Amino acid sequence: EAQLVESGGGLVQAGGSLTLSCVASGFTFDDYAIGWFRQVAGKEREGVSCLSAIDRDTDYADAVKGRFTISSDSAKNTVYLQMNNLKPEDTAVYYCGVSPFGGTTTDVYVDWGRGTQVTVSS
Repeated sequence: EAQLVESGGGLVQAGGSLTLSCVASGFTFDDYAIGWFRQVAGKEREGVSCLSAIDRDTDYADAVKGRFTISSDSAKNTVYLQMNNLKPEDTAVYYCGVSPFGGTTTDVYVDWGRGTQVTVSS
């Protein structure tokens, strides 16, 4: 059974930075895509960034391109999301998910972590 545990969220001022971590277990790490998503209460979960399986190609939502960077450490089964120049509209609960296919749509993701709260003050 896949397990994903997010950490690294917190409160930061606009323009600041945070790095989120997602530690994965229960599956062959490099064989699956890992994605970061975010959700604001009352709204749908939206894709932020993802790493493809095997080649670890990256993809980003337009709203975060140039500010966020996704990366991984296979030795630690961990995916990171470096978030720079944070804006108040980045405030959300951030989740990581695992998918056999990849991409930034939620319907192809089969397991999720519990999320970590990111709050950006203006």
